[in-house]
Amino acid sequence: MAKKKTAKKAVEKTTKKTAADGPAADKTAAKTKAVKKKVKRKKKSTEPTRFRLIWGVYSSSMREEARFDYDCRKDADKKADQLTAKGKKKLYWVQPIKEEVIPEPEEDDE
Repeated sequence: MAKKKTAKKAVEKTTKKTAADGPAADKTAAKTKAVKKKVKRKKKSTEPTRFRLIWGVYSSSMREEARFDYDCRKDADKKADQLTAKGKKKLYWVQPIKEEVIPEPEEDDE
């Protein structure tokens, strides 16, 4: 807060001096004043991005083996168990995946 008060006092002193000096001093004082630049703000996107959740079956080398819809978690677990039983010392597990839903463009009938 102390800096603000001293800055205000300094501005008051300079304005008093320039007013007393005459019109030539007013021009130099006007040039020394800093001009604030307008801040350009980004517009918010009109529609938020939508995501859907799916289940992915992964191997121990992080390779995706299969994908299942969110309501088919049991099927994803079965697939992971089948691959584990069939595999050679590899582990398989189920992990959720968030994937962006891209809306289809609407076509205008003319």
